[in-house]
Amino acid sequence: MGNRVAFDELWGASRRKTPRAGFEPLAGWLAETPLSELERRQQAAETAFRSLGITFAVYGEAEAAERIIPFDIVPRIFSAAEWARLAEGLEQRVRAINAFIDDVYGARRILADGTLPADIVLANPQYCAAVAGARPPHGVYAHICGIDMVRTGPDDFFVLEDNARTPSGVSYMLENRDAMLRLCSELFEALPVAPVDSYPELLRETLYSVAPDGAREPTCVLLTPGHYNSAFYEHSFLADNMGIELVEGGDLEVDDDVVWMRTIDGRVRVDVIYRRIDDAFLDPLVFNPESALGVPGLMAAYLAGNVTLANAPGTGIADDKAIYSYMPEIVRYYTGEDAKLPNVETWRCREPQALQYTLDHLGELVVKLVDGSGGYGMLVGPTASAEEIETFRTALKAEPHRYIAQPTLALSTVPTFTEAGLAPRHVDFRPFVLSGAHGVSIVPGGLTRVALRKGSLVVNSSQGGGTKDSFVLEADGES
Repeated sequence: MGNRVAFDELWGASRRKTPRAGFEPLAGWLAETPLSELERRQQAAETAFRSLGITFAVYGEAEAAERIIPFDIVPRIFSAAEWARLAEGLEQRVRAINAFIDDVYGARRILADGTLPADIVLANPQYCAAVAGARPPHGVYAHICGIDMVRTGPDDFFVLEDNARTPSGVSYMLENRDAMLRLCSELFEALPVAPVDSYPELLRETLYSVAPDGAREPTCVLLTPGHYNSAFYEHSFLADNMGIELVEGGDLEVDDDVVWMRTIDGRVRVDVIYRRIDDAFLDPLVFNPESALGVPGLMAAYLAGNVTLANAPGTGIADDKAIYSYMPEIVRYYTGEDAKLPNVETWRCREPQALQYTLDHLGELVVKLVDGSGGYGMLVGPTASAEEIETFRTALKAEPHRYIAQPTLALSTVPTFTEAGLAPRHVDFRPFVLSGAHGVSIVPGGLTRVALRKGSLVVNSSQGGGTKDSFVLEADGES
């Protein structure tokens, strides 16, 4: 997979002169719209984003680190047939993720029969021993999953990463669509684009469905670390669009294992908490004792079954990239089916042969920390300096269990507006999958991230990436 020419999602593998079937309206729009007009619309979108406060924080920079995520005016398109295949695979994968989490905090069958090595789970920093034996309502742990995907050919989609802890980015999916509807309405007249604006309602229904048994009309809140957090805009946006309260730890208290929200009219019992705080900061009585972000006693209320936390504590075990490497086995174990969405080939550096292969091919591979995120702690061999490669070589030899390696994929490209005009840029895709009492829900869309630098494969906003709207077509055409 590593040395192929990138697949162009508009023009096809051969970059032919005619677009892929069904994509003609987009090609025509790009040909007919002057670059100056594309630039005007893109600037209008970014001005609107800035006025709304749609920013993210870049930690570790000396200056004020609030930035707008660059938005690209050229949408990415999925045919109806492509989306149907992705949705089917996503539903299967997330069902397996929830079954896996339920098992490793319960009977541990998958460990007892040797399908997974026990230490890769039980010695994992993301394994939360405090919740072992505690089963949330309906056995749903990961209520919101973001599954990162890449494409390398017409029919070649791969899962790159699972985000089952506190996945972010869905507000950009929704705001990008709103901007495109305002600024490029003619595209929606020419293409049968499926709407995504039902997401907040679906999320609210999902959260209400997993309220503790016997709950009245459930009270749900969104727990945020506060406005200094990089995703605070999203927290505020989702709470507002769901019609629920946005709270910080100081707004909640626990009394006799029941969570209460302080209001000017008195206390209100809380049934469901959509938490956007990492496990370590949830409850200073159980996790980090210095945390001022969480709620003392929250875990006691959770373990007593008096409040649902979404996502449940301990779901980060499914984010781990070493666990990811076993997802084909995990899917087969819990569903009885082969995975409909394959993984990227992965070498577990904890295994001697895989470590040796990685060391011998560092200049060709992507090497990642098993607990890394945001594009940090990663080596992209083909673009790395000799010094960077040797630094990773030393780290790999010292702590091989902390790393996995993967081939450098020729990620698909989508036309993107750049300073030099329209040019192909590499993209990935994060759809958002909801799991509740009534099964799995997926809105037809997601967050397309784009590597804006020519030749770059790193799409993370913290590393210079941007975003695009993702059009899922409701009527299919041959590709």
